[in-house]
Amino acid sequence: MTPQPDPEAGAAVKAADRAHVFHSWSAQELIDPLAVAGAEGSYFWDYDGRRYLDFTSGLVYTNIGYQHPKVVAAIQEQAARMTTFAPAFAVEARSEAARLIAGRTPGDLDKIFFTNGGADAVEHALRMARLHTGRPKVLSAYRSYHGGTQQAVNVTGDPRRWASDSGTAGVVHFWAPFLYRSRFYAETEEQECARALEHLETTIAFEGPSTIAAVILETIPGTAGIMPPPPGYLAGVRELCDKYGIVLVLDEVMAGFGRTGTWFAADLYDVVPDLMTFAKGVNSGYVPLGGVALSAEIAATFATRPYPGGLTYSGHPLACAAAVATINVMEEEGVVENAAALGASVVGPGLRELAERHPSVGEVRGTGMFWAVELVRDRETREPLVPYNASGEANAPMAAFAAAAKKAGIWPFVNMNRTHVVPPLNTSEAELKEGLAALDTALSVADAYVR
Repeated sequence: MTPQPDPEAGAAVKAADRAHVFHSWSAQELIDPLAVAGAEGSYFWDYDGRRYLDFTSGLVYTNIGYQHPKVVAAIQEQAARMTTFAPAFAVEARSEAARLIAGRTPGDLDKIFFTNGGADAVEHALRMARLHTGRPKVLSAYRSYHGGTQQAVNVTGDPRRWASDSGTAGVVHFWAPFLYRSRFYAETEEQECARALEHLETTIAFEGPSTIAAVILETIPGTAGIMPPPPGYLAGVRELCDKYGIVLVLDEVMAGFGRTGTWFAADLYDVVPDLMTFAKGVNSGYVPLGGVALSAEIAATFATRPYPGGLTYSGHPLACAAAVATINVMEEEGVVENAAALGASVVGPGLRELAERHPSVGEVRGTGMFWAVELVRDRETREPLVPYNASGEANAPMAAFAAAAKKAGIWPFVNMNRTHVVPPLNTSEAELKEGLAALDTALSVADAYVR
């Protein structure tokens, strides 16, 4: 589709937004939302006709891009047939979505509890873990994000937790491995892994194993920095959970459904959790949907004992029809394989080449279509380009980088001192190279702030 400029319509959309929409995570009078006129494939455009290559996949969820015709048709067909129905009934779209998801989850995660998104999936996974074990506490990592609802934001490790941290949520945070900014004075991945596992076991010991219901981890942390764990770490966490009777919850809300070049990031590490949360890519975000995949053991806890939780729109037919169509599209079009192949042959090499040319790049890391570029003022000291949780003038270098990226034609994912490269999984090689070229231009702006 060719964008057709219509500034008048754009102004009306913007005026209504500013008058009535209350935006998340924002100081309402300090934001200036772009009015979006349309989107297709890997691109979206504004009412002035400016087109952007979306290197964010929305909020890392449009895994098959915008407006995929087969998914749009499936939603339309389901709406004509049965727009909605209560969750207590067996409905074809819901049953088929659960079957297709269970067929791709690792191990025996064969029961699917549907939610409206990722945050409430985390809420219910932790409730299940606590009820299954009869224990109150949950351990989670500092560098993490698990959602904006009350329990999910309390297990979150980044600053978005602070304003809502009740201090009574039964959450204990620990350091997960991240060699580039190691908290364990490690010099190798092997050291980082061993010391991180020792730290976790010590935390378990001092908190009291009999008080801990679950350890929750993003298999590969997303918003916090796309930090693939070192070899052996997740297997080590699995062993610790088994040793102390703790439920292992893996959060695959962002990393799941092909983002890492596998159906789930857990597949990369050959680890099977007891509970796994998902959302986003399950239906490319076309209709809100999330869920929890349960192991046989945890599902058995509620075989004759009612599970005390539910949602009015659990397994909504429109959302489930979109999930069925999305999963089938991903199979038919080799979307997961495309993410793996182009991540290895185009994105990874392209970003490493940019790192060689730009002194503002401290590290490049990732897999599939899930990459982070760490921006620094000094490569030797690894001082971040902006301070932790910077805002206002302190965040000016990252704001300048983002503005340059948009001017060059890509919409960047920017968080703290990083930009993440997370385009749709079916983005073409030519589009990826276009995006990398724009990123090259924007990094020259970041370079100006290097000491």
